[in-house]
Amino acid sequence: MKVANLVEISKVEVGYEEIPSISPNEVLIKINAVGVCGSDIHYYKHGHIGKRTVQYPHIQGHECAGTIVKIGSDVTKFSIGDRVAVEPGVPCRICEKCRSGKYNLCDKVIFLSTPPYKGALRQYISHPEDYVFLIPDSLTFEEATLAEPLSVGIHALNRANLKPGMKVLIMGMGPVGLMAVAATSYFNAEEIAVTDIVKHKLEVAKSLGATQTIEVAKQEIAEHYFDLVLETSGAEQALAAAINSLKKGGKLVSIGFPHQQNVTLDLTTMLQKEIDLLTVYRYANTFPLAINILTELKDVIGNIITSTYVLDDISDAMEKACETQLDTIKVIVYPHLPKDGHSL
Repeated sequence: MKVANLVEISKVEVGYEEIPSISPNEVLIKINAVGVCGSDIHYYKHGHIGKRTVQYPHIQGHECAGTIVKIGSDVTKFSIGDRVAVEPGVPCRICEKCRSGKYNLCDKVIFLSTPPYKGALRQYISHPEDYVFLIPDSLTFEEATLAEPLSVGIHALNRANLKPGMKVLIMGMGPVGLMAVAATSYFNAEEIAVTDIVKHKLEVAKSLGATQTIEVAKQEIAEHYFDLVLETSGAEQALAAAINSLKKGGKLVSIGFPHQQNVTLDLTTMLQKEIDLLTVYRYANTFPLAINILTELKDVIGNIITSTYVLDDISDAMEKACETQLDTIKVIVYPHLPKDGHSL
């Protein structure tokens, strides 16, 4: 089968491997679509995220959907031909965090594309049936890949205990920020303000439920106004603006990883306003709801997908995904389409 190998910083090549075997509780999935994530871009450009360092060659990609082509002897939930989305993290299921339901914090989790584990930018993967989810025929494979970034937004709102009627600010309209808009709208926030420097991304956010758009270079963010801020970039300047925008007793949820190891926060203001600081690491128990939300938003969710590529053009796909300051939002790669292919 074909795979996309990251062979050095900013260099990815098509290679070949054997199709993986499956254990009794696993299914073999033909991967029809893979979304390129911000973490993929970071590994591609820098070779590491925090202390996690790529050992070359490395297969990236964890936002994926496809078709089951083989099932293990103990599999009971699926049949050959089922269309599915894949939750990429497989925890140990026996540690304290797993038993408490917070399996995203499992120290032994095997997460697709997180070094040293292989990702989904290949034609087939094997995966335990408990972390595979049926998708309706109305949802395309491309759309189904968005269940993963949408899960991050859902988990952030669960952490913040979002209530109907809250005023929410979401900063940064990359894929995770836009998916957070969709989730916030689904949970009936009273106001959803969004920020970005790219006007097109703000327009997409509006189609997903944003009630106010703020073009950062041209408009000011209201001070002391919001009940909840979701900050998706990890940038120190954005975090400072988030703190300033919150009313007393508000909540700040930090989603994005900072580019540097340490950032400075105005702790004095946070203390005086009694702001709750929450962080998000992946997600847990979110995929079924994510698929339901995507299905409800089918008429507009495709606006997030801005470019598609076949696996043979993976270098072009990665470079396109790096254009985050332009209109590019989500790049999708098709592992099985030939170079001149147009549909799944």
